[in-house]
Amino acid sequence: MKIEQELYDRVTTFIEDRYPNDWGGAAIMKTEQGSYLISVALESANASAGLCMETGAMCEAQKLNEKITHSLCITRDDEDSPYKVLTPCGICQERLLYWGDEVLVGVTVDNDELIFKPLKEINLFHWTNAYDKENLEKYEG
Repeated sequence: MKIEQELYDRVTTFIEDRYPNDWGGAAIMKTEQGSYLISVALESANASAGLCMETGAMCEAQKLNEKITHSLCITRDDEDSPYKVLTPCGICQERLLYWGDEVLVGVTVDNDELIFKPLKEINLFHWTNAYDKENLEKYEG
């Protein structure tokens, strides 16, 4: 089974268990060491205090000192709705860049196909393009 499908299957199973009814969403990351890390959005009464679904898995990867290679974030409107792949927001792109611009991320496409792209392809005009790659590598995990 392809890694991308494995990620999808694991995270949808998690969502169906964690959110059996109504809305559901989660993110999953695979690390170079073979871990699969799943996280959910931090819920808060104050929406500005919340965090993206991917954040917990990224924190876990840093805690374990593991390098993220793949990231997938999905959601559904309710238990009868299809899943939607969510391209990482700009903040999560910045966070994932810690592991390099080759990290593969699930992206939103019109036909609901499961497509992964390297970070460097989803943000072609990223600010890091202004610097030598060697100078940035010292910040990568």
